[in-house]
Amino acid sequence: MCTLVTLYFAEEVPLMAYQPHHLSDSAPLLDSPQQIGFDNSKSKLDMSAVDNASSNNPESSYEINKNAKHPSPMVEEEQNVSFDGPGAVLVNLLTSLRHLPPAMLSSLIVMALSWSVWFPFFLFDADWMGREVYHGDPKGNDSVAVNAYDAGVREGAFGLLLNSVVLGISSFLLEPMCQRMGARLVWAMSNFIVFACMAGTAIISLVSVNKYITEGIQHAIGENRAIKIASLVIFALLGFPLSITYSVPFSITSDLTADTGGGQGLAIGVLNLAIVIPQMIVSLGAGPWDALFSGGNIPAFVLAPLFALAAGVTATLKLPNLSSGSFKSSGFHFG
Repeated sequence: MCTLVTLYFAEEVPLMAYQPHHLSDSAPLLDSPQQIGFDNSKSKLDMSAVDNASSNNPESSYEINKNAKHPSPMVEEEQNVSFDGPGAVLVNLLTSLRHLPPAMLSSLIVMALSWSVWFPFFLFDADWMGREVYHGDPKGNDSVAVNAYDAGVREGAFGLLLNSVVLGISSFLLEPMCQRMGARLVWAMSNFIVFACMAGTAIISLVSVNKYITEGIQHAIGENRAIKIASLVIFALLGFPLSITYSVPFSITSDLTADTGGGQGLAIGVLNLAIVIPQMIVSLGAGPWDALFSGGNIPAFVLAPLFALAAGVTATLKLPNLSSGSFKSSGFHFG
């Protein structure tokens, strides 16, 4: 389905002829402007020297033309050296960190803090519904606890469906919001919304656990619908900031690196490091963190709002004000 949509809507870009002196997308971030300017001036001096030599000595001009038409095998080998291998990609990413624009550091920090919030939600949302909201246990000794956990997981899956619907609708609102408010405030607002929603999950957990202790599991399964509805509302509301997280940071990164003459692709690759590193940290550390407080998902869901608040404050204070005119949709391409 995705392939058919891409083939129908994507605009076809013709392949360009091979350019011998083509700078790759990563060149502006891997080399400083002074170094590039020095290389260009040096090449111009070399060409002028060759022209003077050829005008004074026709035989040397013939030798130069001969060598250009029939380069030596050593020269061909040097020209065919490629720096696009899998190992070179990692080297380029790490090397480009030294030449990123100063504002990119703030974007990386906000991105890392944002995804430190999202990954606990993605990993434990359904389990949170089954344990903290429905008070079930997948390894329970009685069928009541197991059935309660299964019902909570199903309700969590339905909450993720609502989350996806809200995410899809919200994606159409991002362009006018960025043009009116600016990308910096839109991204900061999304983190403050995540802070409120994740703080709501902690409050719901405490209220639900208190009701479970005082009134028993039967009350939690059959009659406590207010807590279940509140949980689904939070699942749905999180779709709006998630749509911002999926798009606005990448637009900001491209805009910050636009003046470098290229390098947006490599900068977005560096931005992805701010996603995968928090993912590994959360995956390895969430379990031991929860175990420090006798298990459950409440410790991770209590810590997540703090990261969201830090991301919102950092985005508000550190991200630069970008031109709202840069956020324009290219629209669909037909034909």
